[in-house]
Amino acid sequence: MRQLLWFSTIILLIGGAAAQTSAASKASPRKPTAKKPSASGRVTAQEVQELRDALAAQQRQSEEQSQQLDQLKSQLQQLLDATQRATASAQKVQGSAEQAQATAAQAQQSAAEAQHQADQVSSSVTETKASLALVDKQSKDENKRLGALQDILGRFRFTGDVRVRGEDFFQDCSSCITRNRARIRLRFGLEGKLNEDFTGGFLLTSGSLGDSNSTNESLTDFFTRKSIAIDRAYITYQPVAAKWISLTGGKFGFTWQRTPITFDSDLNPEGFTEKFSFDLKSPVIKNFTVQGIQLLYSEASKGDDSFAVGGQVSSKLDFGFMNSTASFSLLDWRFPDAILNAPAFAVQSPGEGPGCATGSGFPATAPCVYGPQGFTNATFTDGAGKLHFLSGFLYADFILNNQIKTGWSRFPVNLTLEYENNLNAADHPLDSQGSVLTGLGKQSHAYQVDFSLGQLKNRNDVQIGYAWYRQEQDSAISSFLESENRAPSNLLQNRISALWKLRSNTVASYNLWIGRSLNSNLQHAILAPGVTPGEQEPYLKRMQFDVLYSF
Repeated sequence: MRQLLWFSTIILLIGGAAAQTSAASKASPRKPTAKKPSASGRVTAQEVQELRDALAAQQRQSEEQSQQLDQLKSQLQQLLDATQRATASAQKVQGSAEQAQATAAQAQQSAAEAQHQADQVSSSVTETKASLALVDKQSKDENKRLGALQDILGRFRFTGDVRVRGEDFFQDCSSCITRNRARIRLRFGLEGKLNEDFTGGFLLTSGSLGDSNSTNESLTDFFTRKSIAIDRAYITYQPVAAKWISLTGGKFGFTWQRTPITFDSDLNPEGFTEKFSFDLKSPVIKNFTVQGIQLLYSEASKGDDSFAVGGQVSSKLDFGFMNSTASFSLLDWRFPDAILNAPAFAVQSPGEGPGCATGSGFPATAPCVYGPQGFTNATFTDGAGKLHFLSGFLYADFILNNQIKTGWSRFPVNLTLEYENNLNAADHPLDSQGSVLTGLGKQSHAYQVDFSLGQLKNRNDVQIGYAWYRQEQDSAISSFLESENRAPSNLLQNRISALWKLRSNTVASYNLWIGRSLNSNLQHAILAPGVTPGEQEPYLKRMQFDVLYSF
């Protein structure tokens, strides 16, 4: 292709040059015709001049043709250079075209691949949409289930606390030993609404299995594990349509007003209660409550079951400067002698369990007397060798709980007054030898005054208090009374307390218990070593430093 272009160009140039030469020949003057010499045979000057002119004209024509030929050569060279440049450009263009064609082919292949990938992506998107729809459905189903679970869990709440205690005992007698120990308490529970009308819960607590009155575990016994047991398990029925009704069954916290005069604070009774509570719009009487109480404390496979039955009436009063809750209860204990013949399980316990209570004439092995913190009620043995309570037990208990405003919201005065009388107590007690003390009347009364200033609602709240107890021997069944006192009954006791709420869930406290047996001459009186019946026992001082964390 390129060679043909070169030959065509050269032919055109040669043809052009020939045409120019022919044109020049036609335009140039015709050669002079040689004249014949004259007749004389001599060349004239004129003839010579004509020859010269013709030669000069021919020379000029030759120069012009030479110039034209040079011009043609220059033009031909320029044309050749232009042709080479054009050829190079054509080659470059052809290379670019080939590269462009290759690029286009590659682009087409890439486009095909991209289209294939797009088709795959489209298919994947379709599958993903289907998967997302399935996941969305599953997520909605999971959310529904989680919502239902949250609704269920939202009805319940965890409760409990951990307490660490340091405790010291001091008593001024020659044979008394100062005692120091550390103790812990753990309680963990769950309570909440089972449905609109029913609530329920449970509480797991540390403490000896043979001790109904204490949840403490001493740090002793060579790092052995501590006991955990069911302390509460109950259901309460309180219908939405009649909220004034509340029926509870199981092992539960106290639903009626009481103090350590009749039951230890750590004890949880078992049985049933029926409460009927009415809120009133009276200016003074704000509430009136009546409730029945049935407690089951010993089921017998043979013989009579032991139980307590009674009730309480109470009322909340508002006097403006003072709020009061007054209550009166009756509780009749039936067949209590089962407490004096407790089976082995009731008195045994792993670790530091209290075991059988000690006393004059008490058996040392089961069946024996149940008294976790000692036993102080009067007893006698019949002709068949069976142990019995000297007194029956019918509690008549009046409590007046008051909160008096002082003008400082964080420092109210709290005052509790209590009088309790066992209406079925024996007319006369027994002395240390088991003889009737005819000169001494019923040991059936208990009195309490509990005063404190302050509250424990918010952080940095403080409360200080003083309490005084006087509890006669048979005022209540000693097996279930306050475990921190010097003795369960036949007791004179003082308590000084100071509490500080460090955080919303942490309280530091100090308690000093100062107590002694009331009448050392009575049967089963708990006395310090070396103290003889009839002699006044020195006061036992018991100091406690507690840190309580609640959750």
